[in-house]
Amino acid sequence: MNSTSDRPKSISAYGPARSTILDQPLSSAELRLMHRYWEASLYMSAGMIYLRDNPLLREPLKPEHIKRRLLGHWGSDPGMSLIYIHLNRLIKKYDLDAIFLAGPGHGAPALISNAYLEGGYSEIYSDIEESAEGLGRLFKQFSFPGGIGSHCTPETPGSIHEGGELGYSISHAYGAAFDNPELIVTVMVGDGEAETGPLATAWHSNKFLNPVRDGAVLPVLHLNGYKIANPTILARIPHDEIEHLFRGYGYEPYFVEGSDPETMHQAVAATLEHCVQVIRHIQNEARSAAPEKVTRPRWPMVVLRSPKGWTGPKEVDGHKVEGFWRAHQVPLAEVHEKPEHLAQLEAWLRSYKPEELFDKEGRLDSELRALPPGGTRRMSLNPHTNGGLLRKSLRIPDFRNYAVKVERPGTISAGPTEILGQFLRDIARDNVHNFRVFSPDENASNRLTAIYEATKKVWMGEYFPEDADGTEITPDGRVMEMLSEHTLEGWLEGYLLTGRHGFFSTYEAFVHVIDSMFNQHAKWLEKSRELAWRADVSSLNLLITSTVWRQDHNGFTHQDPGFLDVVANKSPEVTRIYLPPDANCLLSVADHCLRSHDYVNVIVSDKQPHLCYLDMESAVRHCTKGAGIWQWASSDQDSEPDLVMAGCGDVATMEALAATEILRQHFPDLKVRFVNVVDLFRLLPDTEHPHGFSDPDFDALFTTDRPVIFNFHAYPWLIHRLTYRRTNHHNIHVRGYKEKGNINTPMELAIQNQVDRFSLAMDAIDRVPSLKLRGAHTRDTLKNEQLECRRYAYAEGIDAPDIVNWKWSI
Repeated sequence: MNSTSDRPKSISAYGPARSTILDQPLSSAELRLMHRYWEASLYMSAGMIYLRDNPLLREPLKPEHIKRRLLGHWGSDPGMSLIYIHLNRLIKKYDLDAIFLAGPGHGAPALISNAYLEGGYSEIYSDIEESAEGLGRLFKQFSFPGGIGSHCTPETPGSIHEGGELGYSISHAYGAAFDNPELIVTVMVGDGEAETGPLATAWHSNKFLNPVRDGAVLPVLHLNGYKIANPTILARIPHDEIEHLFRGYGYEPYFVEGSDPETMHQAVAATLEHCVQVIRHIQNEARSAAPEKVTRPRWPMVVLRSPKGWTGPKEVDGHKVEGFWRAHQVPLAEVHEKPEHLAQLEAWLRSYKPEELFDKEGRLDSELRALPPGGTRRMSLNPHTNGGLLRKSLRIPDFRNYAVKVERPGTISAGPTEILGQFLRDIARDNVHNFRVFSPDENASNRLTAIYEATKKVWMGEYFPEDADGTEITPDGRVMEMLSEHTLEGWLEGYLLTGRHGFFSTYEAFVHVIDSMFNQHAKWLEKSRELAWRADVSSLNLLITSTVWRQDHNGFTHQDPGFLDVVANKSPEVTRIYLPPDANCLLSVADHCLRSHDYVNVIVSDKQPHLCYLDMESAVRHCTKGAGIWQWASSDQDSEPDLVMAGCGDVATMEALAATEILRQHFPDLKVRFVNVVDLFRLLPDTEHPHGFSDPDFDALFTTDRPVIFNFHAYPWLIHRLTYRRTNHHNIHVRGYKEKGNINTPMELAIQNQVDRFSLAMDAIDRVPSLKLRGAHTRDTLKNEQLECRRYAYAEGIDAPDIVNWKWSI
């Protein structure tokens, strides 16, 4: 391939193509066919937005042929289709394993049209056959009630990236490429999308891509100039700034700019072919080199500058459309109100000459049908885009082998995540091609350091001598650490959706960074469940640690357990929340989650040492039930309880147990039932969640009329929300985090939020009728205990020994 060091200086999207690569690889026959195929995709893209009937314009266009509500986005479709079609040429020429991700938010018409033209859409949806009738059904269902959305939703063959929220296309692409050595992931990045924080950070993913064992990502930045109603930043900066920006990110940028179709086809064909050859050269060199010689390459990327709404209406009502923000969505929005708009729409659609693109049955012209690849080389049917087809079960050791030996409940301590790290270490060791661990620079902080005994952190950047002393980085690592929760979550989602397994740990207060990413993934899973052709993918497993009750030293900013409220908003079909009270329960829960599919599993477990309550077999039974009575902590055997004390979460459970011990010591005749909840959604009725308890099961634990003191890890209102329909809800009194905190000791933080043992015991005295009068002296004693705890904390900076070293003693 020939290239020029004379970089194009123009930033105009108009005129003959100007490109870094100057070859013209297409013959005149190839050029003609490629252009006609492109026009077929553009005709379909516009048809989806407008037409509900007369799909091939075999009669004059009338208002009744047009949808009453015009929804969809035209602006980015021409550029995306151009890249997609030229990738097809290279897939056939080089037998590439390639997929395409559409970053622009509403870019579905480009992908749907190409999936249909290559036959993949009709193979999945038999009612959308390759005929005039099938084409009509496809057009009508787009952005239409009962049909499909304008994003690349799970219903779109070939998609693993919906784009419902902008910013994640690059990270999804890299996640798909990890451990897929032959895969090339081409990702189209919209210039509006490129303004988002997650996208800007994700460009650095190239520092984690190992050319020996991973595939490649070919980003195409689509500079079409405008967002919904504003210019885009990257489209309005000088050419040399764009070049320096991406060279600074570590890429080798190749430019293609212009609007003349003939020269643009040649430029795109030459540029993409050159990039594929560079990718293969990089991989071949790395794979034939000694491991110590493998370094970070400068991967290629493409900057495509073409007009927004290219080939659409130039002007509408005297206003510029093509190449302007008015082409972003629906260029002609008043076709039912203005006859001149209807006429302009018909002229636009007929400019593609659909009668020459489709035969009399409505099938794509036979010459054009020969252009795309066949079988699973079609990007719409590539199995990586339906990753459950490739998914292999993890090899998981018996989690019981990692158990903490518990002879008496609540008398020994262990670090739950430290134990979990040993389990994950051996999973990583036994699954070296399809399991990775993700964390934002916190695996060591989160006490998962045992993982490094099996694999280090992947790092393709520079090394300093001091890195050998504990940094744990290597090009061969399988632990993904980057201080960007967005990028990590995107990597993990791309990794899972292409058929692999992963585990993500992060600080509780900052998991909120990925709130909206979690939302989008949960929506993806929910819709995928409705599609028989979408195979099961591994669950997204989130360990939420460094939790609120042990963030006393980091202060108020690090105290926020509200992610659970966000998860509770999503579909019960795809969400699970677990709060294991000790290390053995955490092992049981983690094993269950790693074996599951099609869920988002949220596990809340602190990293600090905590008391252990259950031996392993008891832990397994307890976690399987999801909630249950701890007989050893209860005093209501064979009788009705006077009080139910409940704990949900590690610290919440410990404080509830300590409160139970106080009550039993001061009031030996009091009948206390102790309940622990591991699976939070057990609290919901079984009519609302698959894990929910029936009313009889719930009442068997919490009674129908006795006071319940429920100590909860997170915000207390969530428990009321989950239990409001239960018989005894009016007697359930919940304690949890109430936005009270600073630099505290653990006990002082608990006291401020009234989740401490003393507050809970006083709550019981206030709510158990038999204690209201005779409990006054005990209540006063408990207030004194709280005051002493605070005095000691302010004097010594730590909690008193009897608090720190508390164990269950009954």
